[in-house]
Amino acid sequence: MDDFTNYSASPQLNELLDTVVKEVRMFAEAQISHLQRLTEIGIALSAEKDIQKLLEMILEEAMSFTHADAGTLYTVDDAAKCLRFEIIRNLTLNTFLGGKKGREIDLPAVPLEVEGRPNLSNVSSFCALSKKIVNIPEVYQAEGFDFTGPKEYDARTGYRSRSMLVIPLENRETEVIGVLQLLNAKNPETGEVIPFDAKYEQTVVALASQAAIALENARLIAELKKLLHAFIESIATAIDAKSPYTAGHISRVTELTMMIARKVNEAREGTFAEVTFSEEELEELRIAAWMHDVGKISTPEYVVDKSRKLETIFDRSELVKTRFQLIRQVKEKEMLARKLAALQSGAGSSEESGKWEQDLQRELALLQEEEDFIIRCNLGREEMRDQDIERMKQIAAKEYEIDGQRYPYLSEDERRHLCIRRGTLTPEERKIIESHALLSIKILRQLPFPRQLSHVPDYAGGHHERLDGSGYPFGLKAEELPLQARIMALADVFEALTAKDRPYKAPMKLSRALEILKDMCERRHIDRELYDLFVSSGLYREYAERELSKEQIDVG
Repeated sequence: MDDFTNYSASPQLNELLDTVVKEVRMFAEAQISHLQRLTEIGIALSAEKDIQKLLEMILEEAMSFTHADAGTLYTVDDAAKCLRFEIIRNLTLNTFLGGKKGREIDLPAVPLEVEGRPNLSNVSSFCALSKKIVNIPEVYQAEGFDFTGPKEYDARTGYRSRSMLVIPLENRETEVIGVLQLLNAKNPETGEVIPFDAKYEQTVVALASQAAIALENARLIAELKKLLHAFIESIATAIDAKSPYTAGHISRVTELTMMIARKVNEAREGTFAEVTFSEEELEELRIAAWMHDVGKISTPEYVVDKSRKLETIFDRSELVKTRFQLIRQVKEKEMLARKLAALQSGAGSSEESGKWEQDLQRELALLQEEEDFIIRCNLGREEMRDQDIERMKQIAAKEYEIDGQRYPYLSEDERRHLCIRRGTLTPEERKIIESHALLSIKILRQLPFPRQLSHVPDYAGGHHERLDGSGYPFGLKAEELPLQARIMALADVFEALTAKDRPYKAPMKLSRALEILKDMCERRHIDRELYDLFVSSGLYREYAERELSKEQIDVG
C-alpha cells in the first residue's frame, strides 16, 4: 500500500499523466471541433442551391481542412467522357478561376478515355475511374502518373507543386460525379509545405461525401427547374401556335415583364427605390408571365384569330359578296323581264327603255356602294359612328325576290356582327376571350406549386385587371393588385399595341402606343408609376429596337 502511495505521488508520473490528459483532451476537442465543423459545412452545403457557389464552398472548405495552398475541383461529364475544370484556386499565386466569382477557365478537359481505353496516366482521371484516394508526398518524384500538366504550370508561373491529395466525389449510387484535387499542404505553424497527413484523408472523404450529395441535390433541383421551364415554354409555344397572328406574344410579354422588373430593381429613387425583387420572386414572375395566357388553350381558334366582324370558322363576307352578285343578277333580270313584257304588248318605247336602263345603273351603283360599305365595316379598323350603324340597319332591311320568295340583304346575325362599334368581337365573343384569364387561374391553382412559386396563379390571372376595378376576371382594385400583376398588365398592353403581326390592325407607331398608355394611366387602367419608369428609363425604346419595325419607331 505504501509502495503504491509512493508510486502515485511520483512527480514524474504526475507530470506524465497531466501531459497524457492534456493530449487526450486536445485530441478530443479537435475531433469534436472537426465533427462540429463537418456538421456546419453539411448544413451549409445542403442549404446552397446555386451550383457554382456550392462548388466554391466545397473546394474552399476542403482546402481549409487540410491546410492546402491550392486546389482544383473537376466534375464528370458522362456524355463527353471527361473531367471538366470547375474551379482552380491558388492562395500563393492569388489565383481564382471558375465558379461564381472567378475568371473563366480556358484549360482543356481531362479525358477519361484515350483511344478507347481508360486514361489511368492522369492522376485526376485515375481517381475518377478507380474511385481510389491518391496521396502523393512529392509530385516530382512520384511514379505511375503523367504530371506534365502540373510541371508546365510550375514552369509558367514559378510555382512548385509538391504534395497532392486527390479524392473522388461519389453520389448515393456510388457514381463518381467529380474529383477534388488538393495541392501543397502547409504546416499551419511554420507555413512549410508538407505531405498531406493521412489523418486528414477520412475527414476530407467525409466532406467529399457530403459535398457529392449536396452537389447531386443541387443538380437535381436545377434539372427539375430546367424541365419545368421547358414544359412551361412548350405549353406557351403551343398556345401561341394556335394563332399565326399571335405567335410570339407570350414570349414577348415575358421578355418585357422581366425587363420592367429589372428596372424596378435598379431604381434608386422615387416610388420603387425601396423595392427589390429577389431571385426567387423574379423566377416566380417569369413563370407567371410564361403562363399568363394558358387559359387560351380552350379558346376557339376562330375567336382568337377573328380579324373580321363576319368571321367565324370562315369569313362570311364572301357569302355577302356572292349574295350581292345574285341581287345584281336579280335586278338585271327584272329589267330584262320588263323590257320583254313591253315589247310583247307593243307598249314600250325607246325612251322608256332608256329610262329603265338608267334606273338599273343607278340601282347597281348604289348596290356597289352598299357592298363596299359592308366590306369596309367588316374590317373593324374604324369605330362605327351612329350614322354608320343606322345605314347598316337600312341596308340589312332591304329585300330582294327570287321565285316569289323575299329575302333580306343581310341576315339578323350578319347585321349584328357588322354593327360592332369597335374591333371585331361581339359582346359574347369578348366574354369568351376574357374567360381565358379566369381559366388560367383555375388551371394554375390545380398545380402543386412550391411555396416560393405560390403566387404564380394570381400574377398570371391578374394581367387584365385595372386599378379602377373595371378589369377582369374579378374586377380587383389598386389596393388588391400586387406590383407583379401591374407589371405584367403594362407589358401585355404595350406588346398588344405595338405588335406588328396582327391582321386586324396596321402596325402602330411607337408614339401612338405611348399616348394610349398615358391615357390608360389617366383613366387608372394601368399603374402611373410603372409607366413613368417605363418611359424615363428608356425601356420602351430598348424594347422597340428589339421587336418593332423601323417604320414604327418614330420617337427617340
